Amino acid sequence: MMMSEQGRSSGFLELKGYCLQLFQLLRNPNNKGSTSTISQLLHFIRRSPLPALQPFFDYTLLPLLLLLEAAVDCRSPPKDEFKERSVFTSATEKPPKVGDAVAEGVLHCLEELLMKCHVGSVDQMVVILKKLTNAALLSPSEAAEEFREGVIRCFKALLLGLCLCSNTSCTCKQINSLSMVLDKRYAGSLLRELPAHELNPEECLLAFLRSQSATITVGHWLSLLLKAADVEASRGHIGSSKLRIEAFMTLRVLVAKVGTADQLAFFLPGVVSQIGKVLHVSKTMISGAAGSMEAMDQALRGLAEFLMIVLQDEANTSSLDDNDIDLNTNKSPLSFLEELRHLPGIKQDQGEIIATKSIQKVIGNTSSQSGFIGNEPTKSDVPKSLHVDRTKDWIATASSHVNKLLSATFPDLCVHPAKRVRQGTMAAIQGLLSTCSHTLKGSRLMLLECVCALVSDDDEEVSAAAQMLLGNLLSSSGKHHVERDLADIFNRLFEKLPEVVVGGEKAVAHSQKLLVLIYYSGPQLVKDHLLQSPVTAARFFDNLSLCLSQNSVFSGSLDKLLLERPSSVGYLRSITEMKATAFFANKKVDAVESNAYEDPYSCEIQNEYDLPRMPPWFASSGNQKLYQALSGIIRLVSLSLVAGSQSEGSLSIIKDIPLSYLRKLIGDIRNKEYTKENWQSWYNKTNSGKLVRQASTAVCILNEMIFGLSDQAVDDLKRRFHKSSSSREGTEDDDPGPRNKIQDDVTNVSGWNISLEDLRSQLIDCVGSILHEYLSSEVWNLPLEQSSAGAGDVTVHFFRDNAMLHQVIIDGIGIYNLCLKSDFLSSGFLHSSLYVLLENLICSNFQIRRASDAVLHVIAATSGYLTVGHLVLANSDYVIDSICRQLRHLDLNPHVPSVLAAILSYIGVAHKILPLMEEPMRSISQELEILGRHQHPELTISFLRAVAEIAKASKLEACSLPSQAELYHKHVKSELSDVERETMNRSGCSVSCFDDGILSSPEECEVAAPPGHVDKHREQWERIFFRLKESKSYRQTVGSISSSCIVAATPLLGSMKQTACLVALQIVEDGIMALAEVEESYRHEMKTREILTQALQSYSLDDLADTVEAESDGTEENRLLPAMNKIWPFLIACIRNGNPLATRRCAGVMSRAVQICGGDFFSRRFHTDGSHLWKLLSASPFQKKKERRVLQLPYRSGSEEDGRAEISDLKVQVAVLDMIAEIAGNKKSASALESVFKKVCGVVVGIACSGVGGVGDASVNALRGLATVDPDLIWLLLADIYYSKKREGIEEAAAMADLPQLVPPALSSPRWSYLYVEYGGQRYGFDMDLSAVESVFKKLYDI
Repeated sequence: MMMSEQGRSSGFLELKGYCLQLFQLLRNPNNKGSTSTISQLLHFIRRSPLPALQPFFDYTLLPLLLLLEAAVDCRSPPKDEFKERSVFTSATEKPPKVGDAVAEGVLHCLEELLMKCHVGSVDQMVVILKKLTNAALLSPSEAAEEFREGVIRCFKALLLGLCLCSNTSCTCKQINSLSMVLDKRYAGSLLRELPAHELNPEECLLAFLRSQSATITVGHWLSLLLKAADVEASRGHIGSSKLRIEAFMTLRVLVAKVGTADQLAFFLPGVVSQIGKVLHVSKTMISGAAGSMEAMDQALRGLAEFLMIVLQDEANTSSLDDNDIDLNTNKSPLSFLEELRHLPGIKQDQGEIIATKSIQKVIGNTSSQSGFIGNEPTKSDVPKSLHVDRTKDWIATASSHVNKLLSATFPDLCVHPAKRVRQGTMAAIQGLLSTCSHTLKGSRLMLLECVCALVSDDDEEVSAAAQMLLGNLLSSSGKHHVERDLADIFNRLFEKLPEVVVGGEKAVAHSQKLLVLIYYSGPQLVKDHLLQSPVTAARFFDNLSLCLSQNSVFSGSLDKLLLERPSSVGYLRSITEMKATAFFANKKVDAVESNAYEDPYSCEIQNEYDLPRMPPWFASSGNQKLYQALSGIIRLVSLSLVAGSQSEGSLSIIKDIPLSYLRKLIGDIRNKEYTKENWQSWYNKTNSGKLVRQASTAVCILNEMIFGLSDQAVDDLKRRFHKSSSSREGTEDDDPGPRNKIQDDVTNVSGWNISLEDLRSQLIDCVGSILHEYLSSEVWNLPLEQSSAGAGDVTVHFFRDNAMLHQVIIDGIGIYNLCLKSDFLSSGFLHSSLYVLLENLICSNFQIRRASDAVLHVIAATSGYLTVGHLVLANSDYVIDSICRQLRHLDLNPHVPSVLAAILSYIGVAHKILPLMEEPMRSISQELEILGRHQHPELTISFLRAVAEIAKASKLEACSLPSQAELYHKHVKSELSDVERETMNRSGCSVSCFDDGILSSPEECEVAAPPGHVDKHREQWERIFFRLKESKSYRQTVGSISSSCIVAATPLLGSMKQTACLVALQIVEDGIMALAEVEESYRHEMKTREILTQALQSYSLDDLADTVEAESDGTEENRLLPAMNKIWPFLIACIRNGNPLATRRCAGVMSRAVQICGGDFFSRRFHTDGSHLWKLLSASPFQKKKERRVLQLPYRSGSEEDGRAEISDLKVQVAVLDMIAEIAGNKKSASALESVFKKVCGVVVGIACSGVGGVGDASVNALRGLATVDPDLIWLLLADIYYSKKREGIEEAAAMADLPQLVPPALSSPRWSYLYVEYGGQRYGFDMDLSAVESVFKKLYDI
């Protein structure tokens, strides 16, 4: 106790010094140490505890108030002499000038003091309020921004320090300060409560604040705070947003501390109008103090709190209609009795105003100084009271004005770009609906509509709060009122949906609100209002078709379309685009949700394999949010069809409404085909183009309806409308009053919990009937380009509409697969639609090809296949069957060869379905014969490409056969050795019958096997035999297909068409390689068959050995050389055609064929036909031969050889030289050049020594290959050239003394004395270059 007394005494001494210095500052406020004194006092107040500072509250407060008064007086305008003067100034003496630093320091000290200590009495509170009121009256030109903000903060600190008294019967206990619409950021400062005290028990400051005596002060401060906020907004960019925020926060504290409707009702018109002005300005101001988002948030919450107190339903029960009163039947009789006791005995007259003390003079003075707000008296003799009776008429009039304000501002604030404003709007709506729903019944529909809009907010916190409120309203005791209101909103929104979507005004928000209403109201709402009869159902689909149609893409004004178009010059908007943005100031706030604050092209890119996706006409506009809302509505309607016990068959009936549009299109196309009408005439009909677009929209609706019944769609709805618990916890502080904890199943009360497994059969039937129309041939016969449309000029819009119809149908197939999963395959839908998807992989339209690719990947993934190739492989029999069926009718299916080529190249597993290709290959071979090419000349290239894919697959499969056969040979040899070893051990024989696994003589190897031993291994040998039989069958299949490919492509090697020739060369090359591998596999197989036969004979299994021998039938696998014998003349024909590209490719094929088949087979052929190749090397590309032009028939095309570039001939020569190098460098194929070796060497040496650029490296490479056969000849030819060039200028060198004896003497003319000319038969066309000869010598010497 002594220590506390000593601490208090020392604290008082320090405080006394500060206070004395403050008194000195009254006379000399500009003292240099003034600011330090105030700073020290502020630090002292902050560090002093409440018990030590409270006893000296009056002592500290006095100098601060005096300094504040002096600061106000020196800043106030001059007063006339009759006004009250300060006690420290005389009539002639001017008040001392108090600097801004001192004045602001005083306000800081006063704020800290009021926050720490309690005001002791009403008189003291009145004095403080008077000083603060005078300071608050200063204008921005008279006081600094910090000073005016400090005054407001002091007033807020004074209000927060008002605590409840200890008297239980005091009226302060009726104040519910916890009814504020709190924000978690300011919850601590707005609801700061101090411990109860009893400094003066007979006076309660809170009771005084809500008494009639303080009404003027309350009204005056309400006016001052609103005026301060308005002044800062009017100052524009120099205004203080911080001061504006403090003003609104202080107003909220004042309203909460007064807390009674009787005290605040008089000021309702003024407060609502002033805050309404703030909300109206917020729509046009986005910067400066007026555009402060935090200030708008505080204003919204302040307005809601004021209305919650004045217009709360419980406080105005006597003035409400009986229909507006919510009778809670769950209350006990005692609670009803208690409420009856508190009802007024006599209903007061309407419009009567209760008179209190006469304060006319005070009202006049206050109104003249601060623009006091309230109900203005209309007559001079009305009682001068600031109290109104909240009668029925007053409630009706006040609520009417409030409804106008809310209706004009809240819908726009719900789509405000600032998250903080939307949070404030959500909190305000939450408070109003929870306390004033019956009093503000005119705004109830609008507020509920705003809640529906906020449910779809992009911010998770705002959306979670809106969902929580809507769930609370639908689970409360008055849910029947809410359900009735939601039904009214639903009817109005749905009727205006097409108009809004087509008009482009707030289309996204409107659709999202409708989606939220349907989800939270439940399936019964849809059944009662949309699907109650076929007429209403048809009208519903008509409205949806208008919203989803292709016309809706071009909705909206030209200004909006200009704004969506990207600027063409950098980042600056054009003048027209800047004018288009003026809609923001013209209340077209719908642009806020799409264009004003976000780039319309910055939408999230959807994954290519995600289904469902926007239809192509929506994807081009980029309005993804609008489509998501509309598709959500369709999915919920589809779910409502299967909800309930009486829903059997509803889906099958309703889906026929949109399906009828597609059926109508199909029927119209059938009539067109029956009448043999062309596409131009059909499209020029009045409704033909419209039919296609309607069918596209109907297909889109059907896809979304079926997808709505999938598990994925239900999960998407749950994710959209069931936010995480963290988001709900983050918004819990925004809830007013008592909060009901929402369980996880609140939103499930609406009835969307439907067991989809019970609907499988109904869903399969619907999908089957829809796919029947989707796969109709009439739909896929719609042309996509002018070449398919036949005669007549058809507009490009028709092709574009057809392409979009095909896209949505393909997407629908993928969607149905997602919905049915395994049932999609078991029901046969995959088999019927797979070929259509593969067929569209070669479509001329890129979007259709991409859609088919995406759907195939989706089907493969949902069906459990790793790739699309595995999917096609598992269903290859159905695909090949469809191809074979269409190959029989090429006139009706001209695209089938391209489809086959695309399938084989796309899936990547063509070699695995090779056994199934024999029948298609026979049909293709017939079409590539002369008669077939004559009947369908336009299909030759397509058939060749299909054959190329088959040949490639055959080569791939044939390359694996030899290694497999060799491995199996080793495996069989190992097994037979094991059997022999076991037999030897059983019989006691020590000599093995095998010599490296091969029996040399069956008679010598016969062993006496134990009884039963042979039967034991018979099954094993039979298994080996069957495996060999399967291997032989597959090998023959591969060889047969390869031979068929070669036979089909060989005649086209001599084609004058470059594309056909190149594809045929590729087929021949792949076929030759495949046949070579097949023959090698055959040799390994024969080895295996031989050792098996010998083993069987050694064990006296003659019957099985005879079967093995009979299976081999004595024929050998000899396909390669006979095929090559037929191919060679066509290869020479290809060379003679003179096409550069085909010639180069043909030289490569020749090189590969000679190396594979061996050189002996081609020796005579090069001797006979090689001249056509050597002619290509002998002729100079820079010297054109002048040939006599022969007479040509009109239908013969002239030669284009004269227009060919020299580089093309050089490339041909390089290709031929490379062929010579490869053939000569391979020992297996080098013998092919034996008969023409000297001629080839002479030609190549002449080219190498000519020094012509472009062929030097190729010629040297060819010389290296030829040198491996006969290096002496090459060196002699080079030495001859070198010697001939050297001896013209210098004498013979010593090293070359014996060379004349070896080289024949020179002819009379040195130009023709070269040995390579005698061998080659013709010069290359250029003189020999000595430097080139030396370069060739060096390169060959480095070998």
